[in-house]
Amino acid sequence: MSFPLLCLLLLLQSPFTSMEGTHHSCFDYWQQPNTYMKADIILDVFIPIYTTVEAHINFMNNFDSEPSLLWKIFLPKWRNYLYLLTLYFAIGQINKDTQLLPNVTLGFHVYNAFNSNKRTLEGLLMLMSGIREYVPNYKCKTQHKALEIISGTKSEFSAAIGTLSELYKVPQVTYGPFDSMLSDKDTFPTLYQMSPKDRALTQGLISLLLHFGWKWLGVIVSDDGIGREFLSDLTVKIGSEDICMAFTEKLSDNSKYRIIYDYGLLNLYQHIQVNVILFYGNMDDLVISLPYIKKFLRRKVWIMAKQHLTYLESTFNDRNFWIYAFRGSFSFSKRRSIPGFKHFLEALTPSQYPGDSYFSKFWVDNFDCSPLGFLCEKFKPCPANISLKTGDEINDVMTTSEPSYSIWNAVYAVAHALHKMLLTKTEMGPMDDRNKGEILPWQLHPFLRKIKVTNAAGDEISFDENKNVMETYDIQNFIAYSKQNSLILKVGEFVFKSPQDQGFFINEVLIQWPSNFNQTPQSVCTQSCGPGFWKVLQEERPICCFSCVFCPEWHISNQTDQQECSACLSQDYPNPERNQCLPKAVTFLSFEDPLGMALACTALFFSVSTVIVLGIFLKHRESAIVKANNKTLSYILLISILFCFLCSFFFIGRPNTVSCILQQITFALVFTLAISTVLAKTITVILAFRIVKPGRTMRRLFVSGIYNAVIPICVLIQLILSGVWLGTSPPYIDTDIHSEHAHVIILCNKGSATAFYCVLAYLGTLALGSFTVAFLVRNLPDTFNEAKFLTFSMLVFLSVWVTFIPVYQSTKGKAMVAVEVFSILASSAGLLVCIFFPKCYIIFLRPNKNSLRHLKNKN
Repeated sequence: MSFPLLCLLLLLQSPFTSMEGTHHSCFDYWQQPNTYMKADIILDVFIPIYTTVEAHINFMNNFDSEPSLLWKIFLPKWRNYLYLLTLYFAIGQINKDTQLLPNVTLGFHVYNAFNSNKRTLEGLLMLMSGIREYVPNYKCKTQHKALEIISGTKSEFSAAIGTLSELYKVPQVTYGPFDSMLSDKDTFPTLYQMSPKDRALTQGLISLLLHFGWKWLGVIVSDDGIGREFLSDLTVKIGSEDICMAFTEKLSDNSKYRIIYDYGLLNLYQHIQVNVILFYGNMDDLVISLPYIKKFLRRKVWIMAKQHLTYLESTFNDRNFWIYAFRGSFSFSKRRSIPGFKHFLEALTPSQYPGDSYFSKFWVDNFDCSPLGFLCEKFKPCPANISLKTGDEINDVMTTSEPSYSIWNAVYAVAHALHKMLLTKTEMGPMDDRNKGEILPWQLHPFLRKIKVTNAAGDEISFDENKNVMETYDIQNFIAYSKQNSLILKVGEFVFKSPQDQGFFINEVLIQWPSNFNQTPQSVCTQSCGPGFWKVLQEERPICCFSCVFCPEWHISNQTDQQECSACLSQDYPNPERNQCLPKAVTFLSFEDPLGMALACTALFFSVSTVIVLGIFLKHRESAIVKANNKTLSYILLISILFCFLCSFFFIGRPNTVSCILQQITFALVFTLAISTVLAKTITVILAFRIVKPGRTMRRLFVSGIYNAVIPICVLIQLILSGVWLGTSPPYIDTDIHSEHAHVIILCNKGSATAFYCVLAYLGTLALGSFTVAFLVRNLPDTFNEAKFLTFSMLVFLSVWVTFIPVYQSTKGKAMVAVEVFSILASSAGLLVCIFFPKCYIIFLRPNKNSLRHLKNKN
């Protein structure tokens, strides 16, 4: 099957036409129809009211003979007929206005604007020649020259006819969308764009996408200058909003659609995650493509960047398909209103313009009746009282659109420019010159460039591309309330004055979504990262496609799709979900704490035990074992051990400045006292042993009690070290915010760590010295066996504090305090148990050994 046949069959079933097969005979009279209104000054207007399709009867042509007879089928685009009615309305108002162009009538000659490239200049050549056989520089029939051309729903059409009209300096005013390409005055010096530059459409679309959280978007634009410019502007703006385009498709014009779709270049089925499709461009191209992407567009939300919903509704004969495919879609419609135009439309009757063949065919095609004077035998005559107001099915088609509003403004702009030009001619020339003067196209340019008037709607009419006007868009939603009935309802609006002054409003209660969505649809590449997670972008993928990673320790994210997690303050901590910072509770090693209570009870137990042992020694102070071990030093040692146990209470409870200083200084001094006493007892043992051997010097040293001087000397040295500590960097209250996840620990900072370890080193030196001396005399006779207990007690003491240093360095918070308290209790308990418990054992359980006779006998 050849390409023309496919093209013909497709267009016959295309929604472009609403004709039935029985209508064809009525269009035998449609031979290059046109509309002409006689007047003093004629405007030439190009409107795409119909298109034609030509096909051979013999489709299987083998190219060995001339082509067979052609069929020519006229396909009307009645939605564009509103442009012609706008022209009738504007010209009628101007001709009735006594202040504008007085004594001069304005008329028009309408030519069809063909979209086909090979027929673009057909209407312009007809304008210049007036006959079907186009003869350059020869004018037949209506003897008028082109003074002004109003054209262009498509920029390509305006640019094409501009190549010819530029030769005659004929001004061309376009009523289509603004195109930056046409604003190049070097290329198009005589072309003026009536539509202002659209500054807010993309921003309004982005506001709608952001409102519903649609980040994964399909974009379809027409493959022309305006479509490419829109796509470029949209790409730049959505990049800063983290919105991505899953695909972008450019629809070529109608003549190329077969190549695109037959070979699958428009492959939309791979984007199943895309639930929102944005369309901007020529609706004819989209309508042609709908049969091919019917399955894909099913149950999608369409966003029409222009007022396209009314066009689609009036185009489809199959309303079930229209309602099913586009239910829940949105349309952006710039708010336009032409004062008095609605009343004009409602009052139109079939007999209004009997010489307009378009007008007659419009009534036949839309009301199935034949106007008076129109030869169409298949239809009954139109009733006398029929009007557009009674035609419910075409009310949406008659809605004021942006092109019709631009045509209204264009006619008024030309009229005002002509008025000023004629007024200038009147003021400058004599009467004879005025009567004979001819208006030439090039004379109109200076007045068009400077035109600046306000229309009846209150908007400024000018050709200043940089004019700053407020733009208001109505956001419409397509609502289906039955299988055959639908409604286009305004659900919001977008108002734009400047990038800093804009407003967006939408009423979600009124919105109807496609049937497969029971709530607001989602259109994302990756589901949003909830609180507690942050987005990690994936290499070589769009910014909308990411991974969700749990926030690291001490960090949270309390919003959706956070780019990074934020750190909690030092006084706060993250909850397990990492979505909130909670205030840390203040804590310390308290008496209520199980660990603190256990240490306090242990300290209290050993303190009581020490007091009991001291009481035992006081009670049995005259016994042989107490006397033999120097009871005075024993009393001092027991009292120092008691203070060692008691000083641990400074470490438990809420720290304050006094307790922080006392706990370290007291610890240093009482342990120095205890160790120095042990050292003195060891020296006593050595001197006592040496007494039994000849030597007057040792006897004198023992009798003089020189060993007692060891205690004050050692304590004095420690006192000096403690004084230096307090004078340089004393302990102070500090907080630990890192050791425990949910707590701020109040503890005592040592101040100078060097001073603290110097105190420990001094204690260690004393303990090591005592251990060494005791170890050397461990084998003395059993009568003086205290040396063994002293050796073992110093061994325990050294073991505890040597172990303390690495453990203390590896712990944090309350554990550090607990380790230090435990070391104090363990080392003190080692002294108490190793030195005094054996003696208590003899006092209570071996009283026979606690006598001078026993000692002598054993000796």
